[in-house]
Amino acid sequence: MYQALYRKYRPRYFGDVTGQEHITSTLCRQVASGRLSHAYLFVGTRGTGKTTCAKILARAVNCLNHEDGEPCNKCSSCKGIESGSILDVLELEAASNNRVDDIRALLDEAVYSPASVKKRVYIVDEVHMLSTTAFNALLQILEEPPEHLLFILATTELNKVPSTILSRCQRFSFRRLSPATIASRLSYVADKESISLSLEAKEKLAALADGSMRDGLSLLDQCATDSDIDLQRVLDTIGLAGQAELLQLAEAVANRGTVAALLILDQLYDDGKDITALLRELASLYRDLLIFELAPDSPLLSSSYSRSELSSFSKMKSERLFSGLEVLREASLGIVHGGSVRLAAEMCLIRLCDERLLDDTSALLARIVRLESSDRVPGAAYIEHATTEVASNTTSVPKVHSQTDTKATSVAKTEEPEWPEPETAAEIHEKPEEINAPEVNTEPVAKAKPTDIADPETSAEPSTIDVSEEHTEASIGTTTQTVSNAANDYWAKILDILKDEVAVYALLSDSSDITAELIDNALIIRAGNPFAVQQIESKMFFDLIKDAACNVLGREILLRVESFEGVVTQSKHDKLEKLVDTFGIVNFE
Repeated sequence: MYQALYRKYRPRYFGDVTGQEHITSTLCRQVASGRLSHAYLFVGTRGTGKTTCAKILARAVNCLNHEDGEPCNKCSSCKGIESGSILDVLELEAASNNRVDDIRALLDEAVYSPASVKKRVYIVDEVHMLSTTAFNALLQILEEPPEHLLFILATTELNKVPSTILSRCQRFSFRRLSPATIASRLSYVADKESISLSLEAKEKLAALADGSMRDGLSLLDQCATDSDIDLQRVLDTIGLAGQAELLQLAEAVANRGTVAALLILDQLYDDGKDITALLRELASLYRDLLIFELAPDSPLLSSSYSRSELSSFSKMKSERLFSGLEVLREASLGIVHGGSVRLAAEMCLIRLCDERLLDDTSALLARIVRLESSDRVPGAAYIEHATTEVASNTTSVPKVHSQTDTKATSVAKTEEPEWPEPETAAEIHEKPEEINAPEVNTEPVAKAKPTDIADPETSAEPSTIDVSEEHTEASIGTTTQTVSNAANDYWAKILDILKDEVAVYALLSDSSDITAELIDNALIIRAGNPFAVQQIESKMFFDLIKDAACNVLGREILLRVESFEGVVTQSKHDKLEKLVDTFGIVNFE
């Protein structure tokens, strides 16, 4: 009958156990010197050699001709223990024998001396599965064991073993095997089985084993239906996506190509690839990318990807990689708990491509880093567009609607006039009838009143400077009015929108100690009355005011409410002067 490779090539000597020399050498010395403990606890992940070392130790302590602690595997004791014919060496599975009655039955037999060997040995695998009462029953004999009794306990979850048991055992921690160690063992087994194993296939199997020698041999056994095993055969047999396909998927995610990523996933799903393994491989790639960004020369990098392949994802920052790992972990947990595999993978890829769909802190940090690293910040496009419009309109050739004034006609025919900005808003307010005229032929033109430029008889209404795209013509005569009206207009328009909200409008319009100021992209409302501050900060008032301000200003803004002490009641004249001083020439329409 065919025997699985991991059973066929199970080590029979301490020297054959690879990767655990720190344990096997100690056990050999103890057997050779006769200084054996009554209880051993082997701790480690699956497939690292715990049960194998336990069986070797059981033969070694009962071997009639051991050499330097190694069993001979030729005497009657070694052969009987290996074949299972000697009942004094018993192996139990605690997962199925975890009741207190099972342990009591074991203890009733343990008091008797062995019939055909030196020591009675009990190997209890997965000991952490025992119930609390069963642990208490086992503790009784571990505290004062007979001389002929030896317990070997094995577990993968040390945290579930009571401290009272731990203190009475010699604990040996088994290391996770490295990919190089597993690959070396796979080459040895492949040679024994006359299997041609390529280097790429061997490295892939060693990486998939994840530190477990048993898993590596099982995967080799699964792929060994033919005498030649290459990388493509490993991928097809196990149902894994190739490295090129995985890199294409990761590149689509990096470029935020949601549709491209979903199409790649659909193709892999139709080809029968293991979606759970795909997410696990993608998480492994993200892990390598994160380590590569933090320490490019670190030995922690796996051998699955070259440094040139990892460097092509340099645009993915550590914040986004960390957030992506959290998304992949949640998707894997959702699949484990019985969710739809395809749906979980699709949702995972969509969230990886668009951080706006995430609500955790790491995703928010990734979005902030993306904004900081970009050339523009929120609102930059609006500010740049508005600045360009104002500059182009104010420097264009103005057309003067006057037929009688020769000075105005000469000014209108001048190309590219330069308008000097007013020094302060106070100067504009004090002299609203005066403006700075452009220089003509490098000679300064004297300041003129609006009535000198625009004849009221030839124009029904004075022209105004309009910075919108539809109107590029402006009147020189009303520049001062534009400055004042534009600065005063936005707060009046906000109040006009809020007229239907009686409580909000009454508070903002009747309170003489409330001021508004727009700094960068934030509207700051200051109030001296604590009651007014409290009302404005309430959710209903706050949301209504912010929505109205966004509608008036035509963009998303921040709203802040501040209080100040010693507020002096301001007249409309003073408030208007402050607003003009703050904003200058701005059209909020």
